[in-house]
Amino acid sequence: MGSAGVNGRRPRVRWQAIAQVLLWSAIGLGAFVLLAESMQNSAAFDRLRLWILAVDACGVIALSVLLARKLYRLVRDYRRHVPGSRLTARTVGIFGSLVIAPLLIVYLSSLEFINRGIDSWFRVEVKEALNDALGLSRAALELRMREHSARTVALAEGLSGAPPAEMQARLDAERRASQAIEIALFGAHGQILAASLESPLESLPSQPSPDLVRQVVERRPYMSLEPRSGGRYLIRTAAALADPGAGRDARFVVAIYRVPPQLGALTDAVQNAYHQYGDLAAWREPLKNSFSLTLTLVLLLAMLAAIYGAIFSAQRLVRPVQDLIEGTRAVGKGDFGTRLPLPSRDEMGFLVHSFNDMTKRLRRARAEATQSQQAVERERERLAIILARLSTGVLAIDRNMTLRTANEAAGAILGADLSAAGGRSLPQLASGNERLGQFVAALAVRFAAGRQEWREQLDLDGAAGRRTLMCACTPLPGEDSGMGFVIVFDDITALLQAQRDAAWGEVARRLAHEIKNPLTPIQLSAERLRRRLLSGMNARDAEILERGTRTIVQQVESMQQMVNAFSEYARAPEMQVTRFSLNQLVTEVADLYRSQDPRARIGLDLDERLEGIEGDRLRVRQVLNNLLTNALEALDGVAAPKLEIATRLEAGTDAEYAVLTVCDNGPGFQRELLGKVFDPYVTTKPKGTGLGLAIVKKIIEEHGGRIDADNQPEGGARVRVVLPVKDSTRTAAGSARERRDQLRRERA
Repeated sequence: MGSAGVNGRRPRVRWQAIAQVLLWSAIGLGAFVLLAESMQNSAAFDRLRLWILAVDACGVIALSVLLARKLYRLVRDYRRHVPGSRLTARTVGIFGSLVIAPLLIVYLSSLEFINRGIDSWFRVEVKEALNDALGLSRAALELRMREHSARTVALAEGLSGAPPAEMQARLDAERRASQAIEIALFGAHGQILAASLESPLESLPSQPSPDLVRQVVERRPYMSLEPRSGGRYLIRTAAALADPGAGRDARFVVAIYRVPPQLGALTDAVQNAYHQYGDLAAWREPLKNSFSLTLTLVLLLAMLAAIYGAIFSAQRLVRPVQDLIEGTRAVGKGDFGTRLPLPSRDEMGFLVHSFNDMTKRLRRARAEATQSQQAVERERERLAIILARLSTGVLAIDRNMTLRTANEAAGAILGADLSAAGGRSLPQLASGNERLGQFVAALAVRFAAGRQEWREQLDLDGAAGRRTLMCACTPLPGEDSGMGFVIVFDDITALLQAQRDAAWGEVARRLAHEIKNPLTPIQLSAERLRRRLLSGMNARDAEILERGTRTIVQQVESMQQMVNAFSEYARAPEMQVTRFSLNQLVTEVADLYRSQDPRARIGLDLDERLEGIEGDRLRVRQVLNNLLTNALEALDGVAAPKLEIATRLEAGTDAEYAVLTVCDNGPGFQRELLGKVFDPYVTTKPKGTGLGLAIVKKIIEEHGGRIDADNQPEGGARVRVVLPVKDSTRTAAGSARERRDQLRRERA
């Protein structure tokens, strides 16, 4: 995680934050100015409330979009387990709780205050006072109207019996007495009969309205309050004169009085206040709803801004921690070159500086550890190479017989794959492996007896025969007593076999030398006696002599064959190496035995890839004859005798090999003889010499090959011969012969 990327990112984030703060400040200031302007009067509120709601709604929507984007990224990082996301979410939760709770308290308090304030404008006392004032003003006007109406009625009654000549004088007198503006006498059809006017500029009184005329004609007094400009009011009254009698039209008096200016002004003021209160009362619920909605939008705007600010602040606070987490993960993955930028010079900066110092030291320590590890690995590889090159098996185990280390030779000798068995128990590995099981049992017996250091020879029996191991056990140096052991062992079976072969070769050579010399004179003497004495004897004695001399000659010939076998086993003749087809040789020998014994069921499975091998064809043929003879003799008495001969071409590590396998379904080898079948004089045949398989083994070794014998799982014997395809491997046979010759010389 480089510092350049972080430093390049933070200026851009800082400018974005400044721009956002300025934008939201402008929106909030504009909303506040509009709200203050709307509080001037109801008209201003009605005009600006939609703008206020629009500004607040735009701010809420825009901030909601930005906040939703922030929250989406935060939730996404939280689910992806991005370093620092959980701490950011926790910090945002804390900041949001600290901000939202006071905002809700202020919101609820403000909402209650607004509702109470608006309700206080429309208290019952104010409304009742305005109603009382309006009623009082109306009662005063009505009282004055009734007074003037009574004067008008009294005037009408006084004029009912007055002569027409006095009508004008009485009207003038009444006008002056009552300070009326005008008093007029009208006929039933609205004609003016007499009139008294206050203003000399006016010549005619105002005409009565049809309603007035109709009401007066019906003998009902009339009175009304008529407003004039300038806040002035006039009282108009009318009353009908008494019944004029038959033949005369009805008449009525109309009088107009002036309302005092102070009473009119007070009446107008009370009425205007009452109407304004009524108009304002109609805005009561809209005001509550508008202020509540505006306050709610402001609250949402504040809450969203607070949450957005909390997320922004939390991210700025957590960013160094996030860098530390990413740096720690990088260090955990082995990247000790991580360098974090210093966010500030406070405690967080000190922590980042300490982290950088730690990674520097870790990088230095890793370099030193790498050098040490490389040195250890070199030593370990050298030791592994040495162990792998050793032909001696090496095991390292603990006191619980748990395997720690094993080389390839140990697995090859014990017949088990120990390459990947480290950490497993030897008894567990020995299950299903007879040879390894006997080896582990031998170790367990010695460890149980308290023997920690010993050197002994172990004999292990198995399906492939007996193997003899020279085994030495030593406690691991530096370990506590019984905590660990090193076991070194070598398969000395071949060495012991070579020693036995050398000993038997020497015995065979001496027997052949000591026995062969007197055999010829014995045979010649017996034949001479037969020739000299046979002609002079009677029939009975001649038969006895003939039978005796013939027995002597036959036994001598038998002993000569045995001596010849001894001689063949003891000598090391020069081989006539040629290239020949092993498959063809196998086919010829098999056909020969089929022709001699029709009962012999000999099956062939020959590898066509095996074109030819280099060796002594006659001696290899002798091997085949011996193996097939033994196999067919073992099948005597078997109900369904079967003999299988197979060849295979196999690739070794350094050369190609021809593998010859001879299998039968007879009784197989006796278990106690498996490790000795190729030793001289080991035989189960009544008339066998025990040299056949020994000579076979000797011939195979002279060709640089090897031979093994075991029993098949399904029954029957199996002999496996491995011969090199090229003659270059015969140096191994020469080395074997040299070892046998050296042993003979040492014994001599």
